[in-house]
Amino acid sequence: MTENILSPAQLEMLPGMKPTEKYTLFRETYPEFIYRSFEIVESEETIRLTFHFIVPGLADFAPEWTLPKPAKPVCGPESGVFRRLVFSLGLVELVSYWKIACPKVVRVECGRISKEQADWWKQQYLSGLGEFFYRNGIPADFDDFMTIKSSGEDFTGPASEQYPLHGCLIPVGGGKDSIVTLTLLQDMRKDSLCYVMNSRGATDNSALTAGYSREQIIGIKRTLDKNMLDLNKLGYLNGHTPFSALVAFSGVLMAALYGKEYVVLSNESSANESTVQGSDVNHQYSKSFQFEADFDRYQRDYIGSGVKYFSLLRPWSEFQIAAYFSGLTAFHPVFRSCNAGSKTDSWCGKCAKCLFVALILTPFLSDEDIHAIFGREILEDEELIPLLRELSGIMPEKPFECVGSRDEICTAMMLGIRTRKENGERVPNLLQYFEATALYEQTVARGNTYFDYYQEENLLPDGFDMLMRTATMELQGRWKDILG
Repeated sequence: MTENILSPAQLEMLPGMKPTEKYTLFRETYPEFIYRSFEIVESEETIRLTFHFIVPGLADFAPEWTLPKPAKPVCGPESGVFRRLVFSLGLVELVSYWKIACPKVVRVECGRISKEQADWWKQQYLSGLGEFFYRNGIPADFDDFMTIKSSGEDFTGPASEQYPLHGCLIPVGGGKDSIVTLTLLQDMRKDSLCYVMNSRGATDNSALTAGYSREQIIGIKRTLDKNMLDLNKLGYLNGHTPFSALVAFSGVLMAALYGKEYVVLSNESSANESTVQGSDVNHQYSKSFQFEADFDRYQRDYIGSGVKYFSLLRPWSEFQIAAYFSGLTAFHPVFRSCNAGSKTDSWCGKCAKCLFVALILTPFLSDEDIHAIFGREILEDEELIPLLRELSGIMPEKPFECVGSRDEICTAMMLGIRTRKENGERVPNLLQYFEATALYEQTVARGNTYFDYYQEENLLPDGFDMLMRTATMELQGRWKDILG
């Protein structure tokens, strides 16, 4: 870390300052962020990527990515496509470091991009950092939050190379969504690979349970720079960044390297809903269809990999995904979606993500089955009522987590109450709470429309679209007579 030009007295004041005060101070003190270079270093088994960022007067940063290297790379480090993807991955990675001090100018010295590209990146940063700006109370608009200047190697157009591509690369996070994708694509398993970032038990176990071999699990390692973590402890700005954008660029990079034609995501239509009612602030922006469409256009116009990036589950809601997943009982002991428990590969049973998963499964699983997943009676825990109010829409803000839409969560609870009563079973405390609200009556009046749902706004190639339409009809046949 370079010598910090803030005085010791100013550094001592940081923990007590408002985020807006820090934002003003930092932008005046550190006016420039530099994307100096990217390195590609090959060994026999790996490719290491290192990005070099500098905030003059504050710190140098050198985050690293370690990629497993195939025996015969299809699109290797010497190609224009590969270099464009690595350079672009650095442009996504830099936002995690830029947000520490939010410099007014981002100077890209290792690659020249056009004004149209710079505007594209500015929009991705602004939208992807929407939660960061909102929760810190920072006013930011497109015109003045950042200026991007670039020079160096020409990346203003797509590479000219073309490569033979076939099969799928499927990002696997260890949650129910990617498990549903793995299952839906089981007939393509022999020609597919699972893509895992910073492997943990649930990711690998999901792929193995789905029938993939260890050799078909392509695990990369992303390492954050310690200087960023140290500055966060000192009181520099921190917050959510668009992680799924990293998955997008790195996924296409790995697909090109291994010669896969499709990167098949597991982002559902529910990800399009804003986290804050009446605003564009969306915790899941980089999982939204808007990002998916923007990314598809960008990589076609400026990278030229030939890889097709889309989300198989875009036509579905979280409600439909939960209905499908409920029948995949082999995965119930191994899947994990809890961010709080990610380091220990466990469910904490207390957070919004845990509660959401429990609620969305209530129409399809018994209380005993839900208890077995979380290891506790999560639906009886009245301390979680404030989170239920946020998830259901009683409060204007949903939790800043990857959760379903307000309406489908309410629909799931309504149907969970109904099935338990029809079966002569006790209704758990949290569902009793919801039943006593006006929102419950509104949900009953609205009814369940989710089994007839199919989001037409998607990028699915024809064969994948046909697969999803068939799966939708099968799901209707299985559940609609019971939960229609």
